[in-house]
Amino acid sequence: MNERATFGAELRRLRRAAGLSLTGLADRVHYSKGYLSKVETGLTTPNPALAALCEAELDAPGALTALLPREPARRRTRPDVRASGLPPATGDFTGRTPELQAVRDALEAENGVCVISGMGGVGKTALAVRCAHRLEAVFADGCLFVDLRGHGETPVDPAALHDRLLRVLGVPAERIPADPDDRAALYRSRLRGRSLLLVLDNAADAAQVRPLLPAEPKCRVLVTSRSRLSALDEARHVSLDVLPAGAAAALFTALTGADAADAARVADRCGRLPLAVRIAAARLRAHPAWDVAELDRRLAVEADRLGELDDGERSLSAAFRLSARQLSDAEARLFGLLSLHPGHDLDVRAASALAGLAPRETDRLLDRLHDAYLVTQPAADRYGFHDLLRAFAVETGEAALEPEERQAAFRQLAAFAVRDAERADRLLAPQRYRPVVTYPGGLPEPGPLDGVAWFRAEWPNLVALCRRAGELGEHERCWQLAFFLRGYFFLAKLWDEWIATHRWARAAAEAAGDRWALATTTANLGIALIDRGDLDGASECYREALREYRAIGDRHGESTALAHHAWTDHYRGEHQAALRDFGTALEFYVQTGSRRNAAITERGIALVRVALGEAAEAAELAAATLSVFDELGLDLDAVLALNCLGWARFHTGELDLAAAAYREAAARAEACESDHEAARAYTGLGNVAAARGAASEAAGYWAQADENHPGLDPVVVGETRVRPA
Repeated sequence: MNERATFGAELRRLRRAAGLSLTGLADRVHYSKGYLSKVETGLTTPNPALAALCEAELDAPGALTALLPREPARRRTRPDVRASGLPPATGDFTGRTPELQAVRDALEAENGVCVISGMGGVGKTALAVRCAHRLEAVFADGCLFVDLRGHGETPVDPAALHDRLLRVLGVPAERIPADPDDRAALYRSRLRGRSLLLVLDNAADAAQVRPLLPAEPKCRVLVTSRSRLSALDEARHVSLDVLPAGAAAALFTALTGADAADAARVADRCGRLPLAVRIAAARLRAHPAWDVAELDRRLAVEADRLGELDDGERSLSAAFRLSARQLSDAEARLFGLLSLHPGHDLDVRAASALAGLAPRETDRLLDRLHDAYLVTQPAADRYGFHDLLRAFAVETGEAALEPEERQAAFRQLAAFAVRDAERADRLLAPQRYRPVVTYPGGLPEPGPLDGVAWFRAEWPNLVALCRRAGELGEHERCWQLAFFLRGYFFLAKLWDEWIATHRWARAAAEAAGDRWALATTTANLGIALIDRGDLDGASECYREALREYRAIGDRHGESTALAHHAWTDHYRGEHQAALRDFGTALEFYVQTGSRRNAAITERGIALVRVALGEAAEAAELAAATLSVFDELGLDLDAVLALNCLGWARFHTGELDLAAAAYREAAARAEACESDHEAARAYTGLGNVAAARGAASEAAGYWAQADENHPGLDPVVVGETRVRPA
């Protein structure tokens, strides 16, 4: 058997053992399927580059290179500087298949310069070294690896690097020019005609990299940096994120042998950051008395996590400090202040409120932090933190900022959030009664606001701010945030968040000694409980709110609490008691000219009359409230009135009129983004179809209802009580 056949047969054996087709191997090594077929059948001569790539992909180091046909020795006309300066590839490398491909594509492009950037500890160097090992054989003159120490105390000067690289390229020390420009010119000339891969690790900025870029088109450059180096126009950029969940867990398993579930939990604690995962694994190996549960317990406390991710030689905090070292004083201050925001992300205006700066200046500083991978950018004008970087930012802020400055910054942020929440709430329910709220000076100017869209983006942050405000003693802002969130929570039916914020707000109002806020928050908590079907909890809230309102002489609050309590009586089947309380509240609203509250109360009375068998009267009353809501521009209240009207017409047997009301309710509910009321309307349409004997049509409407809002509560949504199982 000749040498070519031996190489081809071994390649075929290795490929099949790896479960790869010719097409699969071609995709990995970037040679054509036809060429690989000829190599395997001995019809073409393999080359060292192909051997090295196949060995890397098939995990068979040296197996194919040893079978290459010997070439006759050639006399080189220039010094042989085939460098072998790469550090060892990282063991247990997992994931990164798309990124490896992106780097390869970048190095094969015309310019041949690739920048791998990412936060500290994300695995930039490991990726670059792995890719370089796979591609090294392609370059006739080998590979040079240089640590630029860009984020250390003294980044390497390009002129000093020229001296060092020229020596590696075979230039005697006495022939290296002293002038930096002459040295750079000689460096470029010595690379002419060479095929070399240059790996520049840990670059500080584009200015450090640019003098090292060769003019020779056969050379390629791979750069890593904690900054994006966007000023390198000639480069292709690969931004490295944390590992996917499966790859992060696989890395921990490979390092420790932990089972998949334990590994996934620890990897999540480590933010799926490769360095953090490796440190956690090292700590587990260093403590034979520990098991994974003990390691997980130590990592569970967020405030202690950074301290735990230190194995004596590697420290995540130290890695992050290298990134923060490059910040200016203004950037470092903003970085510390951002950690005061307890939510997942924030926009530029919220950051401006925290920093006490103009939005334009804040945007510039945020852009710099983003360039340094110290903040994330989930959307065009929004910024956030990786979990572990947030913990580092907290440490930074506590060390660099006085407590008074942090307290003042949070106070401004809370005031800003309350102001915008009030503005958005006014767009949702313009006629709703609101207390007078005052705001300090220095807040960013109000910007354009879409009520529902704004709440949809911000409500998780507002919930987190509400809780933190209570914890920090900002009691007034705590209950105000809950108050202005209530309208959106009613629309979106976010019951758990509604209940949580209002419980924090009750404690805050009580701590502040504000009895009106306590009564109102308690009443609003009752609405959430009754909306979820907890009638006993709602009744208790309404009784407490009534006591508080009566104690402070608030007739409006007392009437509202009575009207709310009437709903619990109605849902319990105590319809006469419900009519009594509704009637008392209605009398007050009419006397004071509160048309919205009066119409809402009459809508409740209409539903009670349906339950009492007075559906025709209920339909007339519901239609009258619909006119009021339309006149006042209250879209969601109008949808509720239409569903009430459909329910009444269904009980009078006027199925065409019931269907018309429900169809209009469904359309208008979707327009104002109320999935709950749309589901109620579709349930009603299904009931109408079922009453007509159209079973298939009914099933379609009910399926639509379940898609919009599954699990409508039959206690509070009458339509579900007549829907067949």
